[in-house]
Amino acid sequence: MFIQTRLLTPAFSTALAFLFLLHPEARSAELPATPQREGVKPRNVVFILTDDHRFDAMGFAGHPFLETPHLDAMAANGAHLKNAFVTTSLCSPSRASILTGLYTHKHRVIDNNRLVPDGTLFFPQYLQRAGYETAFIGKWHMGGDHDDPRPGFNHWISFRGQGNYLPPGPKYTLNVNGKRVKQEGYITDELTDYAVDWLKQRDGDEPFFLYLSHKAVHANFTPAERHQGRYADADLSFLPRGENIKAENDAPRWVRDQRNSWHGIDFSYHSDKGLDYLYRRYCESILAVDDSVGRVMQQLKDMGVHDDTLVIYMGDNGFMWGEHGLIDKRVSYEASIRVPMMMQCPNLFEGAKVIENVIGNIDVGPTILHAAGLQTPSYMDGESFLDIPNKPDSPWRDYFLYVYYWEKNFPQSPTQFALRGDRFKYITYYGLWDVDELYDLTTDPGETKNLINDPDYKSVAKEMENKLYAMLGDAGGMDIPMNQPKGNSQNKRWDDRGGHEAADFPKSIVVDEPINRQAQ
Repeated sequence: MFIQTRLLTPAFSTALAFLFLLHPEARSAELPATPQREGVKPRNVVFILTDDHRFDAMGFAGHPFLETPHLDAMAANGAHLKNAFVTTSLCSPSRASILTGLYTHKHRVIDNNRLVPDGTLFFPQYLQRAGYETAFIGKWHMGGDHDDPRPGFNHWISFRGQGNYLPPGPKYTLNVNGKRVKQEGYITDELTDYAVDWLKQRDGDEPFFLYLSHKAVHANFTPAERHQGRYADADLSFLPRGENIKAENDAPRWVRDQRNSWHGIDFSYHSDKGLDYLYRRYCESILAVDDSVGRVMQQLKDMGVHDDTLVIYMGDNGFMWGEHGLIDKRVSYEASIRVPMMMQCPNLFEGAKVIENVIGNIDVGPTILHAAGLQTPSYMDGESFLDIPNKPDSPWRDYFLYVYYWEKNFPQSPTQFALRGDRFKYITYYGLWDVDELYDLTTDPGETKNLINDPDYKSVAKEMENKLYAMLGDAGGMDIPMNQPKGNSQNKRWDDRGGHEAADFPKSIVVDEPINRQAQ
């Protein structure tokens, strides 16, 4: 039996939400009220975000060789939120959800090429109003046309679009508080330098919020020089290679076709380098991120504020490395939508806590506002998880809504909606002739046995379908947002790997005999 759920009541009607593209309050020039929380002392907060860091690519998470001592220390000294997910597994939509506390269809940043709509409110604006000094350092990546300072931040260091691990030329610059300043070296280290320098300048009179947003570990994976070749000889036999993703197991046709594509293991990024080469570079690129976390933590200790500062670490989306024969993200499978998340504040809660609750990127803003002693604005979809380590039995969501909207840039992945509960996951596709999916995550964490047409699970599938569309409708998501395509389309297949051949239809779609015997 699927666990009972509770639907969140939206603060405003769906009609108004879509009339203004966002809730009216979220597009107001005047900030909505955020009353003080009684008995909550405003804390300094550091939020560290990385790009494409998957949920288990850390030493303490059981990785067979990856060395992440500083991330491991965060889990040991704080809480590991092991079931953290994103509303859309794509850089810009996820970052917009973090900053707004809204689902993707509300903030309307549905791909990597769009600016945030004018007037959108970001949670750091509430921190500024409450007297916080705020800093954004790193990758913004919601529209690549400019890197100008955005609302909510007193201190600003960023770059256009994806940025570069190493300066592509002698004239390449970052935006440092509105001025052009050359990027000098490896971007992970350089952003950390800027972050540590900003922390050193704090005078202690005002609380601070630091948002450190790394480019790493996004492709093209580029390790720091000191880490290159660290894992050249590592055994990669543990990586999945799309085993059991077959028509007879009701694996969707589009998934099996995507294996030979930009996001498939047979033609990864349209290269012949192969999965193993890319994965080694990916792991080596994580090492500088771990170094960065260690440097920030040491600076907090040097300032004497380490134990009283809330530090949250998170990835902006997951990443597949061979699951379902795929790489990258976007799709609804666990390795794509699940992200690493740890938080620590020794004076607030004890270490080595493991949080089972399903946490979302929409919850980050409310949680940081909570740490600042502020109530969550009523229009936000997220909730604060700050109290969960000390109050694990507090009411919480039983499911999480996932959406992804088709991009012409990467036409292999269709529009899809998913409902992720504590046991089952239901996935459905929009405008696609293929099979939907249902997985029992307790017995099949790799999502290889599609139960959608198993008669024993028919009622579960129907119940989850109803809940998914009820939640989409309640949250204003029944009207699919669309953008004019922008950028190039990576729609090539490699002939050497069967590029002329399409995958078979799933078993449940193919019949042995005609069904309609009454045609005239």
